[in-house]
Amino acid sequence: MSFPAPILVTGAHRTGTTWVGKMLAASPQVAYISEPLNVWHRPGVLRAPVSKWYTFIGEENESEFLPAFRDLFGFRYGLWREISSLRSRKDFLRMGRDFSIFLRGRLLRQRPLVKDPFAVFSAPWFAERFGCQVVITVRHPAGFASSLKRLNWAFDFRDLLDQPLLMERWLDVDRAEMKAVQNDDILGQAALLWRMVYRVVARMMKLHPSFIVIRHEDLSHDPVSCYRDLYADLNLDFTPPVEKTIMNASSSENPTELSKGKVHAVKLDSRANLDNWKKRLSTEEITRVREMTGRTAKLFYSDEEW
Repeated sequence: MSFPAPILVTGAHRTGTTWVGKMLAASPQVAYISEPLNVWHRPGVLRAPVSKWYTFIGEENESEFLPAFRDLFGFRYGLWREISSLRSRKDFLRMGRDFSIFLRGRLLRQRPLVKDPFAVFSAPWFAERFGCQVVITVRHPAGFASSLKRLNWAFDFRDLLDQPLLMERWLDVDRAEMKAVQNDDILGQAALLWRMVYRVVARMMKLHPSFIVIRHEDLSHDPVSCYRDLYADLNLDFTPPVEKTIMNASSSENPTELSKGKVHAVKLDSRANLDNWKKRLSTEEITRVREMTGRTAKLFYSDEEW
């Protein structure tokens, strides 16, 4: 049984992939599948093991992942694998949610919509092997860095350094800086990661002009108009219920900042959130992020946007 072309929503983590994925999932035409390449993903969703953040998949190592993603995009849920892995009530409830998503997607012939920031370096593979329409989110580098600093989310670059195929394909020029960054320097880690991810994205844009790259700030400033355009690009119907969902998620009546305990929630005052990084970071920190992201940042943001 064949299904309509899947959609992949990716980009660095904390750049709005969840928001974009959830707003696209307001359409009954799609089935939302969250982060199969997360190292903590559930085996019922993806049967392939994932041991590294930002795991790279290309033709050289696709044998490890191709059968698993064929099952995923065909809405074949690994029920017995999931049952054998259950350890808590939370696991059981998640199994019920995921099983129902796969079953409904299969019965209604929905388009699989995979939201996964950790697939960004593998986006070409998903496009070439599965015909995915790829949407890549970008967030201002200072906004990205301030979000990671606020959450105290460090990043271990060994997850990238220990992937020879990834390093050879995209990141070898950054090897020395990845090895030199300090474990407690979250701001420096964030700036370096942003520069690497979006330098690669800029190359992908040239190699794959069909990829849709959308800035978090543009979505935040005018969500209804931007999402209407995105729906059109993805051949999804932008209906009144969809518009209402988007308006409710971005309303000025929502919080201006999410609590640290709800980092994946999507109901936020989108416009107020635009400048939160200017309050969180000092002038010196903003200058440092700008210097570290350098020419790559200029590909996406003007001088006036700093």
